[in-house]
Amino acid sequence: MMNIEHLTFRLGARLLFDDAAAALPPRGRIGLVGRNGTGKTTLFRLVCGELSPESGDINLPRQARIGRVEQEAPGGPQTLIDFVLEADVERAALLREAVKLQTGTDIAAIHTRLADIDAHSAPARAATILAGLGFDEQAQQRPLASFSGGWRMRVALAAVLFVKPDMLLLDEPTNYLDLEGTLWLTEHLRSYPATVLLISHDRELLDDVTTHILHLENAKLKLWTGNYSSFAHQRAEARRLNAKALKKQDAHRAHLQAFVDRFRASATKARQAQSRLKMLAKMQDIAADDETDVLAFHFPSPEKPLAPPMLVLENASVGYDGKVVLNGLNLSLQPDDRIGLLGANGNGKSTFARLLAGRMDAMSGTMRRPGKLSVGFFAQHQMDDLNAHETPQQVMARLMPGAGEAKTRAAAARLGFGNARANTAIDLLSGGEKARLLLGLATFHGPHLLILDEPTNHLDIDSRAALAEAINEFQGAVILISHDSFLLEACAERLWLVEGGSVNAFDGDIADYRRRVLGTPPPKAAPEARKATEATPAKTPAPARARGLNELRRASDAVFARIEKFTALLNKVDAVLAAPQTYTPRERNQARSAIELATQRADLAAALAKCEQEWLELNDEIEARTKYA
Repeated sequence: MMNIEHLTFRLGARLLFDDAAAALPPRGRIGLVGRNGTGKTTLFRLVCGELSPESGDINLPRQARIGRVEQEAPGGPQTLIDFVLEADVERAALLREAVKLQTGTDIAAIHTRLADIDAHSAPARAATILAGLGFDEQAQQRPLASFSGGWRMRVALAAVLFVKPDMLLLDEPTNYLDLEGTLWLTEHLRSYPATVLLISHDRELLDDVTTHILHLENAKLKLWTGNYSSFAHQRAEARRLNAKALKKQDAHRAHLQAFVDRFRASATKARQAQSRLKMLAKMQDIAADDETDVLAFHFPSPEKPLAPPMLVLENASVGYDGKVVLNGLNLSLQPDDRIGLLGANGNGKSTFARLLAGRMDAMSGTMRRPGKLSVGFFAQHQMDDLNAHETPQQVMARLMPGAGEAKTRAAAARLGFGNARANTAIDLLSGGEKARLLLGLATFHGPHLLILDEPTNHLDIDSRAALAEAINEFQGAVILISHDSFLLEACAERLWLVEGGSVNAFDGDIADYRRRVLGTPPPKAAPEARKATEATPAKTPAPARARGLNELRRASDAVFARIEKFTALLNKVDAVLAAPQTYTPRERNQARSAIELATQRADLAAALAKCEQEWLELNDEIEARTKYA
């Protein structure tokens, strides 16, 4: 579909492409990956002709149509559905011409062409795409100008998908989407009938959609077959073999050099020494892999954990200007909970997060939270509140009044801003660096509760993995809102669904929620598997049997960690229940608190028993695999 030959391009003093080459397969779904700043978006601009290469060529089939979401959000009085329909330039032009012509041969030719391009089904197709991206029928009739920038970028994406170009270029499309929109886009791209070139740091999206990975590293391009996980495995193996070959070459070089150094002056061995010098000169160097360490995230844990429950909602409601958004809220939050918040945009996730953070009061009902509860809150829109002219070091100085420059610089370095970056104006930082700074500010004082609203936007794949590790190491409670299902699966232990004007526990995992959103039935076991199950009931659940041994071991470790967590929480609750003051009648609500604690203890005991059973089943499977391996 596209051939890149001898591409060289500089952006200022930086060499982004150095004699790079790649041949992209027709109708392939290719993920373009590489560290932030390596030139992925620049490659898109070169493909579209917005930039000209210093040398080399990018060859596409003649008259191939390229579709790309523009960087600037569309606006104006046009309705969403009309904007998407107008994106098909040929259809729009034919319809306008048909209005002018009433009879004759020309009008017949126009209607024939309209039939050929399936123009009559266009409104239904456009409405389906908009609905998948989160716009209901009423929203589709509203003007573009009435939506925020993020929602208008969704409309731009819908317009590009509607046109079905021969090559679709998508640059971080999930940054504008919620989890529901991301799941729909994933399914749509899996069956897209033309070539897709996709820049994304969403590992799940890359795994589910791509057939090839185009890797940009050290100003070179290399095409790998398979999805992202396959690429990561192949690349790790290639790096291992390269390191082995480099070590072998270094040993051989050292051996030759030692011979030369020892016998160069020897009359009898001089010719052999000269021969080995020529061998050294002709030896082609094996380049060492450039391993760039990923900056870790460090979220300080609270110094003094709070007793459970940390927060309780009883028949609470919340909203704006007297209008209720969420009601009937009956939930409790434990000191080390990991909650993934699900629900389509507009259902009230952010409102609920603001309620938990103490930024909104309950309109009715009760919200009980300790006065000492500290909350760290991260949201993408907070980037607009940063002082563009401040530097990370100056931000740290504000947070640490009285601290010397050495201490504030050390604090900035812990957030990933060492040396020159600590003195760089925030306006000049990348999106990923701004997100890293905001995360550092949200967690600086070791909050008891950390609320993260779409924290992965602008973070590359390695940084997302580092973020997941930091969240799992954090000792406080976490509320996580994200379209990144990898992050939710890696960190969330419970899921709450914001839907229908309330918030309730979701009984299932992310895979169950994906099927719910897409309306797909749960997978059915093959006939042979069903017969085997009926004949001999298996102790281990079917999904676990499909997993590899290493994955089973990781799952076992994760479940055991939950067992330890639930056990610790049970001990805390038992200690409170055993204390005499729990039952003294000094406070009116004391008896009710004791009843709540007893209820929570029962819930924790049930959760612990479930985890213990799961851990036993996983270990039975591990032992069986190990025995017959």
